[in-house]
Amino acid sequence: MEFDENLVVERIDDLKTITTLEPEHLMTLHCVQCNTVLADSLGVCGELKCMDCVMCMRVTNDVVVSGALESVHKGEMANCICSNLKCRSCNSVVGKRIHAAPSHLVATRSVFLLNKAKMSCYILDSSSMVKASSLSFELKPLQETVDEVRQECEQQLDLMAHTCSQLADMSMNISSRSKKWCS
Repeated sequence: MEFDENLVVERIDDLKTITTLEPEHLMTLHCVQCNTVLADSLGVCGELKCMDCVMCMRVTNDVVVSGALESVHKGEMANCICSNLKCRSCNSVVGKRIHAAPSHLVATRSVFLLNKAKMSCYILDSSSMVKASSLSFELKPLQETVDEVRQECEQQLDLMAHTCSQLADMSMNISSRSKKWCS
């Protein structure tokens, strides 16, 4: 992305190298209307595909939670009580915050739901701006990550045990040579 006195001059809409959110791909989430930063990838806790929203635990101060509560009667958010999330700079609605929900949406209560169609993402390591809708924000289940770390630790432990065994063998050889020379 190139800037000319704080204005975006060039924007990349088709990034093929990054399609899913990984911890090493740090990014900021921007309002598509005015480019105000709404959140970053460190606050993302998943994606709600049925509503095309990114779930965030935290957002910037530029996201305003509307004081008006809305009762939704149809669609994916039927029987929910929610507030709109608005961009402080341009006042456009960028998402929802659910205050009360039926059991199938219980995990979304008190989480910021940012609409992917209303956002673009600036990916730090590639310095590129992409549409949020082109990315997947699904995170691996914690158990998968724990299993991967456990397997890596076990491999390192095996390697260390093998190295210790080799050092012990070398030590024994040196020790036996020293005894021969001393006698």
